[in-house]
Amino acid sequence: MAERIRLVFGGAFADSDERGDVDTRGRRERGTMQGLFFRDARHLSRWRLHVDGRTWEPLDADAVGYNRAVFTLGGAIGDGIDGIDAILTRERRLGAAMSERFTVTNHAPRERELVLCLTFDADFADLLDISHGQAQDQPVTRTVSGDRVRFAYRQGDFCRTTTVCAPDAELTGESASYRIRLPPGGRWTTEVRVDMLAEAHGHTWPGPNLSDPASEAQDWLADTPRLTTDWPDLDRAYRRCLADFAALRFHPDVVARSWMPGAGVPWYMTLFGRDSLITSYQTLPFLPGLCRTTLHALASRQAQHRDDERDAEPGKILHELRHGPAAYSGRRPQSPYYGSADATSLFLIVLDEYHRWTGDAALVRELEPAARAALRWVEEFGDLDGSGYIKYQTRNPEQGLANQCWKDSPVSVLYPDGRLAPLPRGTCELQGYAYDARLRCARLARAVWGDAGLADRLERDAAAFRDRFNTDFWLAAGGYYALAIDGDRRLVPTLASNFGQLLWSGIVPPERVDPLVGHLMGDALFSGWGIRTVATGQAVYNPVAYHNGTVWPHDNSLIAAGLARYGRHAEANRIAGSLLEASASFGYSLPECLTGQDRRETARPIRYPEACSPQAWASGSVLLLLRLLIGLEPACPAHVRRDVLVDGKSWSVTLDGLPARVDADDRS
Repeated sequence: MAERIRLVFGGAFADSDERGDVDTRGRRERGTMQGLFFRDARHLSRWRLHVDGRTWEPLDADAVGYNRAVFTLGGAIGDGIDGIDAILTRERRLGAAMSERFTVTNHAPRERELVLCLTFDADFADLLDISHGQAQDQPVTRTVSGDRVRFAYRQGDFCRTTTVCAPDAELTGESASYRIRLPPGGRWTTEVRVDMLAEAHGHTWPGPNLSDPASEAQDWLADTPRLTTDWPDLDRAYRRCLADFAALRFHPDVVARSWMPGAGVPWYMTLFGRDSLITSYQTLPFLPGLCRTTLHALASRQAQHRDDERDAEPGKILHELRHGPAAYSGRRPQSPYYGSADATSLFLIVLDEYHRWTGDAALVRELEPAARAALRWVEEFGDLDGSGYIKYQTRNPEQGLANQCWKDSPVSVLYPDGRLAPLPRGTCELQGYAYDARLRCARLARAVWGDAGLADRLERDAAAFRDRFNTDFWLAAGGYYALAIDGDRRLVPTLASNFGQLLWSGIVPPERVDPLVGHLMGDALFSGWGIRTVATGQAVYNPVAYHNGTVWPHDNSLIAAGLARYGRHAEANRIAGSLLEASASFGYSLPECLTGQDRRETARPIRYPEACSPQAWASGSVLLLLRLLIGLEPACPAHVRRDVLVDGKSWSVTLDGLPARVDADDRS
């Protein structure tokens, strides 16, 4: 039985234990993640059920889809001489509100009486504070009126409310009690509803902003391509990844009636730069609307001026946008925060990729000012020390990110012996992104913007940048690219997965592909489930360190895309097959990352202890890998059938209903 049950819907999520209970009182350790959350605040911090003052034994707990769960508890009523003689079920649903139906059935041969008591509380703690083990008590008011208990927290025009509606209960400010008499075989049921309301800056959000979960998901899934295959792992992973995206969907504030996924549950259920853009890239042939919404949302929040607290410069694309009390008050800088050295290049890459797949020139013209501002950031502001390379160093040392590449934990850029590389740092994949961004902008300038002069200049600059990078970052003795260049302009020679994404960017000359592939698929980097973030045999390697030995599905999907770009399809397919097989251990929903132990040492893949699940770019990996397996390219027909060879076994794969590419002049 699962120790944690999680429901996700429309930007909200609920976590509880196997009984269905939530109790966070006195718990301040990092990662204590229970409760009902909406827009980065905890709307329920306590939700516990007692029968006659006792908790009953959990018999079963199961999430039925992404927004419904059923908990089954057993207990003894009265003297308990019959052992477990009653069953209590809790059916929880998360939609525009959270509702829970309680049903008690008496299986004893005599009449029983009991008192069922539900206790509850709302602390409105900020999600970021919880993630850092710093949850703060807020000044919360509570009001009992009729069959409702209302909790409220207000700070200026920022207000959060939670309303518990419990008809026919005896209510206090913290509990709903029911006195129940059941004959033999008798059944009693009631339903409790929890409404959430968020207000800020003159706007109101009355709970998750999608309507009925079942009809929303059904309508949405009906528009996705249909997969037919005799490969069970691929079939199940495909269906599950679509369900994950249905769960993660929300409407961003700045793009009405359009949806995009939150980056991941529990920590990242909001708009991100890097995560949202990579997810958009991964899913483009299948879910192009996601990409369009993401580009709009990020362009609308593009930095206009320098802001040291938020690590912003003109043209920069945000790292993350938060809506909780800490961001609203300015206690944390994520409103939004721009500490990402790669999101701006990725914005340009994905804008071009979107045009290649959809032909939507109107959007490219609409976002031309944002794209030119982003290009200026890449060419000017991204080079902190005049080295000619993208580097990063926060100007907010108390709360800014120390590392602003995709491996953004504090100690992810280390020398092989574990020494921290001095700032400012520039990892190798940042340079690959910047190279690709120049070429992508050159194509858009020539094809859409009508600026051949800019296109010519960017192509020349990209060629010169490629040559200089391949001279400066290449470690000839090792046959791979350095992880990074540090603040002293020294190369960090750690053998890490970052150079694999250089293949995706196309900056690697053909003669260097073989040694890179040898490293990527060798035992030091390839665990059997995927490519590790850091290779074994170095002091810095740790299979359970967040970025120093784990296996990340999204990283592997981009590396596989790079391998396919250079014609190394067997290796790309091997990565795909390994990850799809690994997904079976997690209900076919790939988590954020896996531990890096060798496949021969463990019975099955192991989830990293604090991995998000579902997570958008982990789920998106399945779609990118499918795209690579069958060789999808822009302007592909709506029906595609391929035979795919993976580790010597052939599988049949057919896709129907792929979105058609529209003519540029027909798209409004």
